[in-house]
Amino acid sequence: MKSIEFSNAIRFLSVDAVERAQSGHPGAPMGMADIAYVLWKKFLKHNPTNPDWLNRDRFVLSNGHGSMLLYSLLHLTGYRVSINDLKNFRQLNSITPGHPECDITPGVETTTGPLGQGLANGVGMAIAEKSLSREFNKPNLKIIDHWTYVFAGDGCLMEGVSHESCSLAGTLGLNKLILFYDMNRISIDGDTSLAYTEDVKKRFQSYDWNVIDNIDGHNFKSIEKSIRDAKREKLRPTLICMRTKIGYGSPNKEGTSSVHGAPLGPDETRLTREALNWPYKPFEIPKKIYDKWDCKSSGKKFETQWNKLLKKYKKLYPSLYKELMRRRTCKINKRVSTVLKNLSSKHTKPLATRKCSQIALESIGKFLPELIGGSADLKESNLTFWSGSKAINKKDFTGKYIHYGVREFAMSAINNGISLHGCFKVYASTFLIFSEYAKNAIRMSSLMHLPVIYIFTHDSVGLGEDGPTHQSVEQLNSLRLIPKMNVWRPADLHETAIAWESALGQDNSPTSIVLSRQGLPQVERSANQKLLVRKGGYIVHDSKKRAQAIIISSGSELNICINAASKLKEENIHVRVVSMPCIELFLSQPKSYRQNVLPDIDNIMAVEAGVGDCWDKFVGKHGAKVVMNSFGLSAPGGQVLKHFGFSEKNIIKQLKNLIKKNRKRK
Repeated sequence: MKSIEFSNAIRFLSVDAVERAQSGHPGAPMGMADIAYVLWKKFLKHNPTNPDWLNRDRFVLSNGHGSMLLYSLLHLTGYRVSINDLKNFRQLNSITPGHPECDITPGVETTTGPLGQGLANGVGMAIAEKSLSREFNKPNLKIIDHWTYVFAGDGCLMEGVSHESCSLAGTLGLNKLILFYDMNRISIDGDTSLAYTEDVKKRFQSYDWNVIDNIDGHNFKSIEKSIRDAKREKLRPTLICMRTKIGYGSPNKEGTSSVHGAPLGPDETRLTREALNWPYKPFEIPKKIYDKWDCKSSGKKFETQWNKLLKKYKKLYPSLYKELMRRRTCKINKRVSTVLKNLSSKHTKPLATRKCSQIALESIGKFLPELIGGSADLKESNLTFWSGSKAINKKDFTGKYIHYGVREFAMSAINNGISLHGCFKVYASTFLIFSEYAKNAIRMSSLMHLPVIYIFTHDSVGLGEDGPTHQSVEQLNSLRLIPKMNVWRPADLHETAIAWESALGQDNSPTSIVLSRQGLPQVERSANQKLLVRKGGYIVHDSKKRAQAIIISSGSELNICINAASKLKEENIHVRVVSMPCIELFLSQPKSYRQNVLPDIDNIMAVEAGVGDCWDKFVGKHGAKVVMNSFGLSAPGGQVLKHFGFSEKNIIKQLKNLIKKNRKRK
């Protein structure tokens, strides 16, 4: 049988699924089917019966709109993706959604669709492979030894995140990363020359990539040779420029934007079948083609060979074997929790919570060899570089600190890839204001249920002189809007330590730890209050008498609120102060606990130096807020906070006004 018959199986499963759904993108699967056939049948090391096998090659479809290409490959090679699943493409509760989702479909390595991010995920996977191989491999025992293959289109390379991530990939010399560039020169609006005329070859050469140019993406021998050439490269990642025709085989739509994101239609589907000599009915694949495509036997053989190698490795290096197995299961060293819960007893002086975070890292880093990450050119400001940190570079990959450069978006998307690879706890850091650059990748962390840790410093107008371009106002609230994201804004060392403990304990959701630049006093707590920090919200200051009002606060404003409550007590006004470092965890507590902390009273006031919409659910219709309603100002931090009302004097004034207003209302 000719090779094109096997790649046509991809084409027509894709065409038929899109046609049946009356929705989807047939053009890319039709254009890239020949490349996919050569890669998956002749090079890709994987096991359909065990999609999570550790040493499998990673395949990323960055141009995720072409999802039927991937679903067809998974079905044909033997993954648990049935013909009925393909027929249910884009339907409710199917495992074949419009764009690939890694937590839904077996064999899908990452959730793609936002263009360019899949490519950045692939860079992360290649970093993970190289780091693990340096840490665990021994001569003649390469137990971590796999490739990362990425498919990407013009849209992926137009997105800025592709520049950020590919530039770093070249700097780090990720030679086991191979990028297949689908150069069909068509985007939704039409020919890419409308907006995209750069020399991609020169662009990637400037990143220090190996570039294999001008490959006919429909010539099987040329495709195979280009991949073999790419795998011989020992120092650089490789870009293979594949010239393809979008909608290959469609007599009237091949090479046009009309085939990008819409069904061919019944007439054009029939004509395409005739043009490619495909006489089969929709979703019909002959047994001889299924037999040729099936990879279950070869996949089992790959994994069996690796297991034999692993058994030998276990005998010769039992400690390393045990550590690798621990890393696979994400079990955190028990000493980490013990150290963190006792950390605050050693420090009494005021500290910026960014410094508290560094102290926490310093205390637990030696127990966390799986901890990898870095900062977007802000290690001295974010304080994520502790004494045991060692930076990764092209010549030495034994470190765990990544200098991401000024690349917030790529940093976050790359970290998603490292997390997806497995065996690591990943963190990323920048100023809170620059979370905006990274927001879509942060959202993808949550969508993919990845326990990525985000460290955001310089958390409010309190950072001072840099002014409103750098002073966060709405960013804290916007992070809290992301489903499944835990957002911590600790007030001192103990809350910061518990934030780290919580973040490291997550298995399927990301955490943002939001930290101050300015020094904050250590809050006095009882032993029980220290335990209650883990609940996300707790009573930090109370009166022996029944509280007339409650103040809820977080971070740098908490101590101001405690001081205000103490002064109000002198006037016989009894105020409870609730520290709420993590709203999401507090809301997950039993109703009885939440009602005990925040009983149903009118006089509830929230105080936080940020946009305060998230507090409405707590203060109720009769409560009040001292929050930000504008951008910041350039001045010393303490002056800026007072200007916007974050002072004992104003909090006392506003709470008295609230009590007075509600008394009159009754």
